[in-house]
Amino acid sequence: MKKRLRVPAMFSVNAALILGSALWFPSRAACQTATAAAGASVSAAAASNAKIPRRTAEGKPDFGGMWQNPRAKGQRGENTTFDRALMAPLKPGGEAFLEPRTGNARHDDPRAYCFPSGFPSNMLAAYPIQIVQSKDTMVIVHEFMRMTRIIPLDGRPHHDDIEPTYFGDSIGHWEGDILVIDSTHYKRWSLDDSHYANRNEYRMHSDALHTTERIHFVDDKTISYNLTIDDPKIFTAPWSEEFFMAYKPEWDKVGIYEFVCEENNRCPGGQCEGNN
Repeated sequence: MKKRLRVPAMFSVNAALILGSALWFPSRAACQTATAAAGASVSAAAASNAKIPRRTAEGKPDFGGMWQNPRAKGQRGENTTFDRALMAPLKPGGEAFLEPRTGNARHDDPRAYCFPSGFPSNMLAAYPIQIVQSKDTMVIVHEFMRMTRIIPLDGRPHHDDIEPTYFGDSIGHWEGDILVIDSTHYKRWSLDDSHYANRNEYRMHSDALHTTERIHFVDDKTISYNLTIDDPKIFTAPWSEEFFMAYKPEWDKVGIYEFVCEENNRCPGGQCEGNN
């Protein structure tokens, strides 16, 4: 596979230590109400003031095209992770959010064995994203591990008879010019790649994770990507962070590079060079 200069190498084996939960926190209901109301009002106000550069035949904002991965405002470096200061406090028992290192690559960085990065970790990875949008469907293709999300926009409900997956069960709907993607039915998996910068924070969400993505144009070259994390096994309340995605039409000529990860057995038995 040819190395692409626009992204860094991603694989390494890292670990985490268990940290304690907060000593005091407001009620879950109060936090949830405040967080949801603030996030919705800010997004709605921003979307109403944004100039929509492209619309579909149905009159909806058209997010189709090539995009840079979501990045925090003023972010330095390519790796996007959640800001710990914006997270709700851990609830009692939520310490499992941060896992200790085991020395086994299958646990410490299972992507070394070609396991999927999962959501939201994959969405934040420093690789290009292509969006293909139609009236009833949005397809989000990640160059990283070539993972693809197919999101119905036709008003259907969540499935109630499926097993949990790495990327969950996603459905979308429109709130004015804001696209809202609601996802449930996740496997317990990694939340983000914080462990690349801090070996003590290998963050794991639970199988109760529920995410809400709110996407709208900021200007003709930028979309706001607001992600709400609701994990009642880990946090006392939902919490949100806003990222931004830059439009990259110049990447259309090359498109998404092939990223194949199959039967990677470079670490037989979990014993990788440099794993200790």
